[in-house]
Formats: sequence, structure tokens, C-alpha cells
Amino acid sequence: MLRLYGFSRVNPIAHGRTRDLRVLWALEEMDQPFELVGLDHPAKELNTAAYRAVSPFEQIPVIEDDGLVLSESGAIVLYLARKTGRLIPADAAGAARVERWCFAALNTIEVPLLNLQLMDFVTHDSGANEYRGFLVQWAMRQLGALERWLEGREYVANDDFSVADILLSHVLTETDDPALLDSHPGVREYRERCLSRASWRRTIERYRERVEAG
Repeated sequence: MLRLYGFSRVNPIAHGRTRDLRVLWALEEMDQPFELVGLDHPAKELNTAAYRAVSPFEQIPVIEDDGLVLSESGAIVLYLARKTGRLIPADAAGAARVERWCFAALNTIEVPLLNLQLMDFVTHDSGANEYRGFLVQWAMRQLGALERWLEGREYVANDDFSVADILLSHVLTETDDPALLDSHPGVREYRERCLSRASWRRTIERYRERVEAG
């Protein structure tokens, strides 16, 4: 059976935002059984030689499946989609469109949003305002392009929900800044459309019941 390394306890600021949720959501959508190995992040269970053997950067998530050990949430959800034939089209062109938007979610959209999130977590120094303003402009540019792309589309890559939508909509949970979202109602609506799926609601509810914030 597939084994997934996820969190059992995480710092309160990250609770409900962690990247194992992307894999948990994909597995829920695909109706795939798995064994969950919960790790305690504050207790430094990720910072061991044994865990580094499966996760070079001491990060979650990781899966073990039929002898394959794989880290990185994007790589994992694409692997699961290809293996199960779920959440990715069978034709090469359709699959390529999903792959494109998986990379866009993690490289083009997430970078400015994550930088803003991290900056707001660690500093309230007014001297940082100029850099934050740069990050906001960067995020606005990327979200503006996404807003234009989503016009007339229900999902980002093809007509059907895919693993690209899992990655992208989860990336978009990294901000609730009204300055960003109020300017891009199509992006907000897309995010809420994806997060309203029953599979996500089950995933986040089980996560909150199981994962301790501490």
C-alpha cells in the first residue's frame, strides 16, 4: 500500500496550510487507499538521518509506492495522476496542459505569494515596506495574468478538474490579502470553486481532526 509521510503536529502558524494537504486531497479525489505516517515537526522528527534518506530537504510530503520514494508535492500529485489515470487527460496534449499549469502554480504564482506570506510572518518593520510593495506588485502582475486566463474557464488547464487545479487553488490559499483578491474576483471565485469540492472539505476536516497545532 502507498505510504504517505505527512504531519501529525505542526507549528500553529502553518496549521491547515501545509503541502501534504495537496497530496491528501489528490488521494481523496482518486479514492486511493494509503498508509499515513505522521511526523511531529516541532519535535524535529523531520531532522533525522533516516528521514533525510527519503526527503533530502527534510520536508513533507513524501510517498513510498512500490519501491519508489518521491518528495515534492507537485511531482507526487503528477505521479499519482499518471499512475491512476485520474485528474489528468489520457491524450498527450491534454496532459501537457495540466503539466504546464502545475509548473505555473508552483513557479509563477506561488513565488510572490509565498514571499509575501513569509515576510508578513517574520517582520513588521516599516523599513521593509518598499520590498513588500515590490512583492505586491509582482503578485498583482501574476494574478492579473491568471485572471485574464480564467475568464470563461471553470478550471485552469482543461474542461475537467485536474491535479493542476489542486496545486493552483492550494497555492492561492497562501493569501487572503484583500488588496490582491478584491482586484481579481475571477481568481477568488476560481479558488472558492475548487475549495468547495466535497473531496477538499473532507480532506481539510480530517486534517484538522488529526494534526495538532503546537
